[in-house]
Amino acid sequence: MKRQDILDTAKNIITNDRAATHGGAEDSFGTIAAMWSAYLGVSITQHDVCAMMVLLKVARIKGNAKHLDSWIDIAGYSAIGGEISQGD
Repeated sequence: MKRQDILDTAKNIITNDRAATHGGAEDSFGTIAAMWSAYLGVSITQHDVCAMMVLLKVARIKGNAKHLDSWIDIAGYSAIGGEISQGD
């Protein structure tokens, strides 16, 4: 898969597939941030959630760099995090 294909796939996932299944990213990441904050006893923001999900995918890449799903998801989480961070 070429880089453009990876980006196009990530774009499709975060703008269509995931939104239809899980709702808007801001709401979903806000809920995740609230739950992680309560569990950890520290304040977690929506953009922290995006960064932590990127790190999760990096850890998975360490185990299997050839699995494209992780690379695609990193592109998606980065795009969502960049957008969310502009509204913080």
